[in-house]
Amino acid sequence: MKSSEIRQKFLDFFASKGHEVVASSPLVPGNDPTLLFTNAGMVQFKDCFLGQDKRSYTRATSSQRCVRAGGKHNDLENVGYTARHHTFFEMLGNFSFGDYFKQDAIKYAWEFLTSDQWLNLPTEKLLVTVYAEDDEAFDIWNKEVGIPADSIIRIGDNKGAKYASDNFWQMGDTGPCGPCTEIFYDHGEHIWGGKPGTPEEDGDRFIEIWNNVFMQFNRTEDGEMQPLPKPSVDTGMGLERISAIMQGVHSNYEIDLFQALLKAAGDVTGCTDTENKSLRVIADHIRSTAFLVVDGVYPSNEGRGYVLRRIIRRAVRHGHMLGAPAGFFHKLVPALAEQMGEAYPELVKLQDQVSKVLRLEEEQFAKTLDKGMGILNDAIAKLEGDTIPGETVFKLYDTYGFPVDLTADVAREKDLKVDEEGFDKAMTHQRETARAAGNFSAKAASGLGLEGETEFCGYDQLSNTGSVQALIKNGEKVDVLTAGDEALLVLDATAFYGESGGQAGDSGFLKAAGVVFQVKNTTKEDGNHVHHGVLVEGNIKVGDQLTAEVDAEKRAATTLHHTATHLLHAALRTVLGEHVAQKGSLVTYDKLRFDFSNLEAMTPEEITAVETMVNDQIRDNSEVVTKLMNIDDAKNSGAMALFGEKYDDEVRVLSMGTGEGAEQFSIELCGGTHAKRTGDLGLLKITTEASAAAGVRRIEAVAGQAALDFVAEQEAALGGIARLVKGSTDNVGDKVEQLVARSRQLEKEIEALKAKLASSAGSDLAAQAKDIAGVKVLTARIDGTDVPTMKTTMDGLKDKLGSALILLAADNDGKVTLLAGATKDVIGKAKAGDAVKAVAEYVDGRGGGKPEMAQAGGQKPEGIDQALEAFETWAAEKLA
Repeated sequence: MKSSEIRQKFLDFFASKGHEVVASSPLVPGNDPTLLFTNAGMVQFKDCFLGQDKRSYTRATSSQRCVRAGGKHNDLENVGYTARHHTFFEMLGNFSFGDYFKQDAIKYAWEFLTSDQWLNLPTEKLLVTVYAEDDEAFDIWNKEVGIPADSIIRIGDNKGAKYASDNFWQMGDTGPCGPCTEIFYDHGEHIWGGKPGTPEEDGDRFIEIWNNVFMQFNRTEDGEMQPLPKPSVDTGMGLERISAIMQGVHSNYEIDLFQALLKAAGDVTGCTDTENKSLRVIADHIRSTAFLVVDGVYPSNEGRGYVLRRIIRRAVRHGHMLGAPAGFFHKLVPALAEQMGEAYPELVKLQDQVSKVLRLEEEQFAKTLDKGMGILNDAIAKLEGDTIPGETVFKLYDTYGFPVDLTADVAREKDLKVDEEGFDKAMTHQRETARAAGNFSAKAASGLGLEGETEFCGYDQLSNTGSVQALIKNGEKVDVLTAGDEALLVLDATAFYGESGGQAGDSGFLKAAGVVFQVKNTTKEDGNHVHHGVLVEGNIKVGDQLTAEVDAEKRAATTLHHTATHLLHAALRTVLGEHVAQKGSLVTYDKLRFDFSNLEAMTPEEITAVETMVNDQIRDNSEVVTKLMNIDDAKNSGAMALFGEKYDDEVRVLSMGTGEGAEQFSIELCGGTHAKRTGDLGLLKITTEASAAAGVRRIEAVAGQAALDFVAEQEAALGGIARLVKGSTDNVGDKVEQLVARSRQLEKEIEALKAKLASSAGSDLAAQAKDIAGVKVLTARIDGTDVPTMKTTMDGLKDKLGSALILLAADNDGKVTLLAGATKDVIGKAKAGDAVKAVAEYVDGRGGGKPEMAQAGGQKPEGIDQALEAFETWAAEKLA
């Protein structure tokens, strides 16, 4: 049975049991900043288990792509050397959010594994574990499923503390937790290893294939286990592991999916041994790197991007070991898309972009790989002992881009160790960045402790009357505000938009008779709109009625920029490609900022094309249509949604442009405020395009009156330049070009004059040289002279003096330059580099250089004369 068939069978089985089939979430968790990568199927459902997210379903199933290559869960160093470790794997899971519990979860697992309608595994090959104190799970297995008692292993607290067990799962130090039961498969006596709980349990005979976690307690900070009102189920089964069993092989690398990738890797590297460890590393790494790029991660020197870089470079290094030609790795993307594209169509859609990202990183690393490997091999050849020094490891990382685990790979292959402590001392910050991951934390931010929910009525009106629900001053709830108080204020209903989705919050006033509260900003918290501001006049009590008046001018300008952001996003995807994804945005009344995934800076032609496309949509003056839709219907309509964002069952779908459905120019889920028609924007002008982070570009733009103001400013600036060059706006370009050409000509003439002056000055200075032991020693101040002229003067003096040792000094507005020179016949006794090091301290400077010419800089002009005297003394000692 193929891996793809097993994946589909699993999803079909649980769909038949009333589970919602949920798509895999991205590898970058959208709802958990404490995780580096999605490393388990339950990550996207974390808030459901915590009761912070309500879904339209209470049972779900998924095939979740996962990465374990950084932070707490890091299998990188084992990949390629063991049968089952991977940087990327798929986790099949079924989940219950307060619906069914132990009995159903256990029976579902057993039915899927052993029923002849599904996987039909022999029951005698399976055994299970339970938490030692979980008699309920034991009895279900024994009395209801029929597993013999001697095939059910109780695992107690085997990790040094109460509830610290292989069979007790915890989300974090506090929060949801509970016992788990695991199902193991016996590969047979011919493979070494013992049952779970025995000293030989780390062997490969008994392999865990399924884990059922029963979340039935909430662990408090004092360690108390409180029963959860709605116990839940979280399960997981590795697709690669179960595929190996179903295909009658022992190693995951022998399954159909990996065999295809290994063959492709062999084709591009020239290696035909599919059991070669390096080939296995490459086949594994193409999966994790490709899907990380699909999910918007790009190589960089920190965080997730650094982990991606490590994996790519590890794969390239293993290809180098096999003698693979440069630029082989990215050529595996089509083979991966062929194997996994049906399950993950986004991989096929972004195939070209993935190949491009990997190719560029390969090319960058290839420039230094040979040299870095040469340095490492030399260090190993000279090594005394069995440990590569931390200084060598750091140099390889800092100069040649060798991650420490890549060096450790080489060391392990040669039975050596790496001085990680020494490396850490030289590289503490970078290592902390690379390992920036942590545990789940169930502690929510304390927030404002608000209850209820504000009714937002600002889509259709800019003024309303609302009742004061809460007043917060200095972080504490109060009953009354008096004039002058800075505070937060919550109404039961408001027209003020709370900052979210990149759109800035509204400002304006809350008023009543004798009361004026100036609102400077509005934010959202727990469904409430929080008005931030100061009470200018009067008193306000909880329960008072206030009239909310939004600053209409600012709101109107903000809505234009928000609508422009949607048009800009659609145009970028059309011009640059579907790899473009929003990475952040800021919408205010005076401009918009939009961050998006793209490897390279946009060309002027691309910027013009995007700007033109948006302005075409503006001139079409299509209606900006907002519809309330069911979330699933919205996604099926083609509306773009940001994964990780929380959407209600009913969402607002914003569409613009001619056509129907998915054919419209822009369709996105958005809760912000917008223009009525695209023509309301008037004009869009892109003001800047720059880098925001590795693989992320940032556009700033203006629309409406802000765009007209920008154009007016540009025209005024152009007019000013035209007047300065005595031209007009029609010919200013030609005039400036003429001035630039004239400036270059004058610079050449100035350089020629400087050379003549330097030659003339050299003739005068040469006469001041002293003879010491047959060598002409000369010191001179030539203040106001730049470095190039000083060097020209130095060359002329050497020619005139023959055998010479020279120090020239110059003060340029407090910045000191010392230039030492020695002719070739003198450097055996006195080197220019030694000279500047000896005298630079007198000018508070430092420097160095070659034996024949060296330079130092300093910040102490008053020390120049002392430096010149010291040079003469130094020269006399060296030449004696």
